[in-house]
Amino acid sequence: MTRVLLTGFEPFGGATRNPSWEAVRLVAADAPEGLEVTPLRLSCVFGRAIDELRDAVRATDPELVVCVGQAHGRPDISVERIAVNIDDARIPDNTGRRPVDEPVVPGGPDAYFAALPVKACVAAVREAGLPASLSHTAGTFVCNHVFYALMHLIAVERPTTRGGFVHVPSLPEQVLDQAVPSLPAAAVAQGLRALLSCAATRRLDVHTSEGTIH
Repeated sequence: MTRVLLTGFEPFGGATRNPSWEAVRLVAADAPEGLEVTPLRLSCVFGRAIDELRDAVRATDPELVVCVGQAHGRPDISVERIAVNIDDARIPDNTGRRPVDEPVVPGGPDAYFAALPVKACVAAVREAGLPASLSHTAGTFVCNHVFYALMHLIAVERPTTRGGFVHVPSLPEQVLDQAVPSLPAAAVAQGLRALLSCAATRRLDVHTSEGTIH
């Protein structure tokens, strides 16, 4: 069995639900064969979310860590490629904190690449019948904050652990009065199961074009 730590976030920005946590709970309740999935709901709070992630990694000793967050407005399951060492919050976190131009880890590298076969994971989600893409930015809010902290933890303390970050669209019920893409939590969970199965069994990525021009 491959030990997997799968994280989602609590609601933020006035919302009452977060699709990342809704989907993570569904995956943990019906995990892919061969995977032992531990779910974790992170606070949408700078600093605290990192502490919660670090404590869970130490407690569960996972071989694979995949963190999941909501990206309102995105149309698909987005596998993140790059984490950057910057916090620059457009809105406050759930405690009102709003860092601007602060490093996630003072003195850390400018960026880290995900330790996942990101293009193969995108392909696996598509093969499962769900829309997916490779993303080159996780933003500068708490999602990227956690993504960078995870990759830094892997780089300095857990070189055999693999991990990365995935963004998912809003839930349909969150956008009933908006012209914004959405996916049901069950569909997102289906895509995440395919992604985890790929990430747990594949080390080398596929050599396909997933670049963007803007």
